[in-house]
Amino acid sequence: MNLDLYIARRIFSARENRNNLSHRIVNIALFGIVLGLVVLILSVAIVTGYKSEVGRKVIGFGSHLQIVNLDSNQSFETSPISQNQSFLNDLKSIDGIRHVQVFATKPGIIRTEDEIQGVVLKGIGPDFDWSFFQENKVEGEPFQVQDTIRSNKVWISKQMADLLKLKLGDDLYMFFIHASEAIPRQRKFQMAGIYKTSLEEFDRMFVLCDINHIRKLNNWGNDEVSGFEILVNDFKQLQEQEKAVRNLLLRNTNPDEPVLQVISVKEKYRHIFDWLSLLDMNVWVILILMVLVAGFNMVSSLLVIILERAQMIGILKAMGARNWSIRKVFLYFSGLLILKALVIGNILGIGICLIQQYTHVLKLDPSSYYLEYVPINLTVWHVLLLNVGTVVITILMLLLPSYFITKVSPEKTIRFE
Repeated sequence: MNLDLYIARRIFSARENRNNLSHRIVNIALFGIVLGLVVLILSVAIVTGYKSEVGRKVIGFGSHLQIVNLDSNQSFETSPISQNQSFLNDLKSIDGIRHVQVFATKPGIIRTEDEIQGVVLKGIGPDFDWSFFQENKVEGEPFQVQDTIRSNKVWISKQMADLLKLKLGDDLYMFFIHASEAIPRQRKFQMAGIYKTSLEEFDRMFVLCDINHIRKLNNWGNDEVSGFEILVNDFKQLQEQEKAVRNLLLRNTNPDEPVLQVISVKEKYRHIFDWLSLLDMNVWVILILMVLVAGFNMVSSLLVIILERAQMIGILKAMGARNWSIRKVFLYFSGLLILKALVIGNILGIGICLIQQYTHVLKLDPSSYYLEYVPINLTVWHVLLLNVGTVVITILMLLLPSYFITKVSPEKTIRFE
């Protein structure tokens, strides 16, 4: 039988001193740990969920990696490359690459009777992965892209449709400026679908269309495209996948063909991903502050308990108990208190996360946060690490105040009583 643990449990469950000052201070410490753990669980779940959702939507518009002509600048007027590349089979066989598809872009202007809007026409091919836009579809159905017949159907965002007062099935007219032509070219399209991602920076920009329209507008050949979009299985392995694709391009460089480059989504939209990275610092600040607050609350409560139990400490020493054995009694007591707080904190924190995850009761302003509601990404590993970290750090902080037990004199405490 562990005598130290037995005494700690008796102190923890004692009911005779419920009205003492120490009991109130212990309750304050308990509340501090519960509140700290709830805040930590919510902070980690919200920040990781926010980063995941925003990153996923940005990737949905531009893929994880793009292979484009080195002569292409940061604008959407690109230099073409052939879609019949010798390395395509090897590219698709690289471990971790999920999908490869062609694309092309062309800036244009949508004009209606009352409104005008600058957009980017994104041409897609028969190999286009519709899964992202299907997830964010408001209404409509994907259109088929064929090699021989151009489809006049397009997908635009709900924000753009509301601005231009357009609805599904309406015709829209776009104008394109060519450097060698004085008169803009006009094209008539039909709205086949409406999507909404709440990424307003992208929603008010991209219009999906048949890639053959962009080939015709740019006077390209039937096998020319702006580049290839690559989707990978694991975003965490993006850097390794980028390196593998770049090495493949270097091995297949042909002096008679355009030089190709690889651009990752983190590089193309650096401002967004740098902003998301700053959120990690906020989580660490909250984590450190909450753990320190919980730790200092426990330190103060332990000191009060030690002072209140000075007579008991003196009696145990008089009976031959060693200092470390008595220190373990109070460390066990603190551990029991922390475990009780963790149980309550986990129930509250996980409960709030689940309520938000399934009801979306907490809303956000899409124009500022890119999302309509607070996202939640709750994983078992996050909860376990937060619990273990709280216990370990708090117990380590309690080692110093427990040292005061060695200063308690049995003769003085017993005589004082």
